[in-house]
Amino acid sequence: MAEPTRKYSITMPRDIAAAARARSGPSGLSSYVAAAVARQIERDDLNELIQVAEAEHGPVTEQEIDTLRQQLHEARARQSADASEAA
Repeated sequence: MAEPTRKYSITMPRDIAAAARARSGPSGLSSYVAAAVARQIERDDLNELIQVAEAEHGPVTEQEIDTLRQQLHEARARQSADASEAA
């Protein structure tokens, strides 16, 4: 993270802290926790966008989600095939 840092004191359950410390690797617990918080902020922001969009346009149906997932799967397959041909 290129931003200036500041030291904070947080409280969390011991088992979660132990698991985080075990997984943090050489970057350390602070970096691991900062990355986790950044991901949560992204999720919160995305949920807010979804709520605004659904309020304006209505909820997305399961059929629409399935169609978009299939399109994504097909695009990834094409991309993978194109990369293999280029190599």
